[in-house]
Amino acid sequence: MSLFEWMAKGLRRSLAPRRPSTPEPPLRVLNRTRGTVLASRLQVADTGAARRKGLLGRDRLAPGEGLWIAPCESVHTFFMRFPIDLVYLDRKRQIRKLRGSVGPWRLSACFFAHSVLELPSGVIRESQTQPGDTLEFVPADAAGEERA
Repeated sequence: MSLFEWMAKGLRRSLAPRRPSTPEPPLRVLNRTRGTVLASRLQVADTGAARRKGLLGRDRLAPGEGLWIAPCESVHTFFMRFPIDLVYLDRKRQIRKLRGSVGPWRLSACFFAHSVLELPSGVIRESQTQPGDTLEFVPADAAGEERA
């Protein structure tokens, strides 16, 4: 195979249409320490594109919704249209830091975190979640029932 043929083969491969990845099913997030549910329909952002987009372009997070960004140790709310709660987790899914009602045009970071949950504003307060609590992630039920 000549160098030209090899390069043409690589170019054809890179220009070929790619199959869209199937979105992961939503998760339910349980605070095992408090016996509460933080989210019943949590989406996962674990690719570069999904982490960059985050919640941008959305008008709100409905009750029970959320986004889990992994890996991630800092977020911004530039160009966001609504406030959110932030829950920073370590690799063992233990809460390292909480930030409630973070409004648009803000920065937040926790350099000990491995991932971040973005939740509707008020979830931290309503669930009485505290640093040190341990979270569990399980597949969301098809029925969407909220139970701990």
